[in-house]
Order: sequence, then structure tokens, then C-alpha cells
Amino acid sequence: MSMHAAWMTHRSMTADPSVKQQKLKAGTVKRIFTFAKPYRLSIWIFLFTVVIDAALIVATPLLLRQLIDEGVIPKDGALVTRLAIYVGLLAVADAAMSMLGRYFSSRIGEGLIYDLRSVVFGHVQRQSIAFFTRTQTGALISRINSDVMGAQQAFTATLSGLVSNVVSLVLVGVTMLILSWQITIFSLLLLPVFLIPTKWVGRKLQELTRDSFNTNAEMSSTMTERFNVSGAMLVALYGEPSREREYFRSRARKVADIGIKMAMLNRLFFIALTSVAAIATAFAYGIGGHLAINGGVTVGTLLAITALLARLYGPLTALSNVRIDVMTSLVSFERVFEVLDLEPMVKNRENAIELKPTHPKIEFKDVSFSYPRAEEISLASLESAAKPETIQSGEVLRGLSFTAAPGTLTALVGPSGAGKTTISALLPRLYDVTTGAIEIDGHDIRDLTLESLRGAIGVVMQDAHLFHETIAENLRYAKNDATEDEMRVACESAQIWELIKSLPNGLDTMVGERGHRLSGGEKQRLAIARLLLKSPSVVILDEATAHLDSENEALVQAALQSALKGRTSIVIAHRLSTVRDADQILVLDKGQIVERGKHDELVARGGLYADLYNRQDLTGAAN
Repeated sequence: MSMHAAWMTHRSMTADPSVKQQKLKAGTVKRIFTFAKPYRLSIWIFLFTVVIDAALIVATPLLLRQLIDEGVIPKDGALVTRLAIYVGLLAVADAAMSMLGRYFSSRIGEGLIYDLRSVVFGHVQRQSIAFFTRTQTGALISRINSDVMGAQQAFTATLSGLVSNVVSLVLVGVTMLILSWQITIFSLLLLPVFLIPTKWVGRKLQELTRDSFNTNAEMSSTMTERFNVSGAMLVALYGEPSREREYFRSRARKVADIGIKMAMLNRLFFIALTSVAAIATAFAYGIGGHLAINGGVTVGTLLAITALLARLYGPLTALSNVRIDVMTSLVSFERVFEVLDLEPMVKNRENAIELKPTHPKIEFKDVSFSYPRAEEISLASLESAAKPETIQSGEVLRGLSFTAAPGTLTALVGPSGAGKTTISALLPRLYDVTTGAIEIDGHDIRDLTLESLRGAIGVVMQDAHLFHETIAENLRYAKNDATEDEMRVACESAQIWELIKSLPNGLDTMVGERGHRLSGGEKQRLAIARLLLKSPSVVILDEATAHLDSENEALVQAALQSALKGRTSIVIAHRLSTVRDADQILVLDKGQIVERGKHDELVARGGLYADLYNRQDLTGAAN
């Protein structure tokens, strides 16, 4: 039996048989062929090599038969030499076909993986922020990795295996029947003896394979949670090393135990596979030997049949499980299409226009907002929630109207949950308003292209996120062609250049995962430098100084003066001292504007703002 046939049989036996019960959505197969269309020529050449390779399986034993019967036994040395050369040439041709097939197989497979991953990645990036708030990252990555690789096997392993096994089975079976129908029929009678233990081993391997996937996922999850910076810090502060080791060892032990069982069953599987084929060969020699003695078959025919017999059982077993192979590949495609079919909640309208403001005016017109339902923004299969949500968020904002004049600073203040951060998310269209409209320079932001809208807006969040890259790469995320001089100027304005100069690698310093090598104030100032490098016309600050000490706050406030100068700004503030000079202060409570005005007016009014102001004991600072 060939190693390829044995591997294909093993793959079929370890695949999950439950996929046979799954029903594919209408049009799935048609969509699959749209992805295969660019590779049509490669697929046909690949299948041609598979057919030729399968045909060579029969050709070699037939040459061997002729060599024995017409060369060796009659003692025709010239014919023996010529046929031996032919056998060698067939081996070379087989190797060449195998290499050619491998080239086109990898070309098709890697091309499909590249195409699918690129399409899925691009589509996921277009999803709204709401999608990412619900989706389990690991499940999404699995679609791009495991499911995409499973899908490409439809055109490589599954398709080639199906064609190769069918061609091999037909050619081998017909050839064997022509050579000796008696030996062929007897050999096929042994098939149930071969299949029954193979099926049993297959079921056990399927169970262990599922357990292996689950336990490996648990172990990987444990490592991921413990090895990221935040997890490692929590373990260092609260964890017990012995308990952590035992926790991990218990999962690693499960993986090891399953691995041992799988190794033994795999060995048993291949031993059973080869042993039954060997027993069948022994019987064929026995029966064929008697037929040869009696003149029923020639010696060459006997040797040819026994050589072909070794290539009969593998294709038969693999084809008995072909539905599992096909459905496994199709289901992988369907899981990828499930992601591609999820329409982004926020997207460009047809005929959207470019925003080119210099000093834009922002208007919120009777804006109300409710967070979208789960089924509108995500897939249940990408979430890890134990049960569906039954209660909706309700209106987070209600009838909100205000105008931010060009070049002015508008401050949003109010208790936690009042809707301040939601406003900052609506302006760059991370979400769309439920009712009402947001306008920039008289244009409904839904009529603007997302690229131009977000290109005009710079945001600094309460917890500035940095990628695990150098300082320079994090800055260039705002402007990918930024020069070192431009970065230096931005960093000087953000009050962070002196620190960067003091670092051994300067701008090439790695910031660590989520920027953990920098302090909170340093991250904020670097985020402000990134904003300055982008040079937006609208600035949104979401409690950018909320968790800083007084020294860092002073530095960040100095940096913010540069960031806000000449720009239309919306600032969410927890510390009211930071917005005393705002052009207007909007006080929110329960999704509505309950007060508006300047600092002194609102304090004198004695309402909610004055109450918040007095609670922070800022009276001394005001004088």
C-alpha cells in the first residue's frame, strides 16, 4: 500500500463524522468555485498529474509481469535489460509527476489560503466596533487560520485523493480482473475483515482527536492568559507559583495522555492496515501459486497481481469515507463564508463624498442612540456567551442637540454612564445614530466616506493603546510616511521628546505589549504625539488625564494645548479643573443634556455641574 493512500485513509478515519449530518446553505458550492476560478488551469494540470500518477501504479506491475514471463523465464537478456530500463524510466516519470503535482498542489493551496485570509481579514477590519465588543478573538483567528486551511484542502488533499483513489481503484480493479478474476474475487472477500477493525480504530481516533483539540485549546488559553503582560502581573501579585504550576501541569498531563493513546492507536491503525494487506497478499500467493503450478496463470501474472493488491485496499477504505472528507472541506468553506456574509453595520453609502474641512463646525441634531442587538452585529459561533441576551440596552442618548463652532472646545461632563463616551464614538462613526443626525460643515456624516471622516478626526483615549512595535512604528501608524524630523517635532509638542532622546535606542525603542514598558503618562503623551502627527481638524479626548498623577497631568495638559490649538475639540472630562476654560460645557445625565454654559455660569447656577464641582473640592483651585 502506498504511503499516500495510507495517509488519506488515516485522515478520513480521524475526521469528525458528525459533519455528514450538517446541511450546507444553498449556493455554497457555487461560491467555492468562484474562489477556485483564478486557479482553473493549475487545477486541471494538477488533476492531470494525479491521473498519470495513478496510471503509473498499474504500469509498473504490468511491466514486471512482462519482464518475468517474456524475459526471465525464456532467458531473453536483451528484453530483460530493455524492460528494466522501462521500469526505471517509469520510476523517474512517477517522481517527476509527483514533483509537478506537488508544485501545483502547493500553488493552488497556498494561493487559496492567501486569497481567503486576505478577503476575511479585510472584511473583518470593516466591521463596526460593536462586532469586536462581542466576538471572541480566538474564535475569529481560528476562522482565518484553521477553517481557511481546512477549506483549501477541498482543492488539494480531498480533490486529489478522490480523483486518485477513483482512478487507482478502477485501473487496479479492472487490471486484476483481467489478469486473474479468481485471485481478485478472493481478495475482495477479505475486505470486510480489513474494514471492521479499521472502522473501530477510526471511531476511537475520532474521539481522541476531538479531545486533543479541546485539551490543547484549554492549555493554549491558559498560556495566553498567563503570558500576556496583564495576566503575568496578576499572577505575580495574587497567584501562588505552586498552584499555577499544578493548574498548568494538569492540562499538560491530559494532552500528554491523549497523545500517548493516539500514538498507540495510530500505530495499531497502520499495523492493521499493512498486516491485512500482507495477509491478503499471502493468500494471493497461495492461490496464485497453485494456479501458476497448474498453468492457470503465469508467474509474472502472479507477481503483478500481488503488487497491485497492495494498492487496492487503501483507495477502497478512503473512498468508503469520502463523504466525511468532502463535507469537512465544505463545512470549513461555509464557516469562512459565514464571516464574509456578516455585513458591516457601519459602511459607506453609495455616492458618499469626501470631507475636506479646514475648521469644521459640528452639529448634533436631535440624536438618539441605542446599542445594537447581538444578532445585528455578530455571530453566535464567534461568541462565548453562555446564553443569549434577552434585555436590550435601551436608549443611551435621547434627543441630544448641540453645536461645536469651528476652532472651539466643547467639554462633556457628567456622572458615569451619562453617555459621554458614546458621543465620542458616534462622531467618527464607530456606531451610527439610531435617530437624528450628526453633521460636519452641513454634511450628514453618513453621507461622507468613512476614510475621509476618520482621517479628519484624532482621538486620544483614557487608556492609550500602543502596538508591540517601536516608538517610531507606533507614531507612523498615524502617518506612514512620517520623517524622523516630523516625529521629533510632534514629540516635542507632546512633551515626550526628552524622554525618547534619553532611551538607548531612541525612536527604535520597543514599547512592549500594549505599551507596558512606558508609564501611563508617557503612553498618553506618545498618543498625543501620534495625534499631532496625524494633524486632524477635529480632536476628541476621552478622559485623557483621568488616571494620571499631578506631575504627569501637568505634562499631558501642556501637550494637549498644542493638540487642541486651532482645532474643533470635544473633550470628555472627569476632572473638571481641566475644562474650566472650555468655550462651552455640556452637562449630561441619563443620556440627555441637562445643563450647558461656561464654567462660572454653571457653578453659579447651583445645578448638577456645581454639585460635581463641589464634590471634587475644586473651590480652592478656582480662586
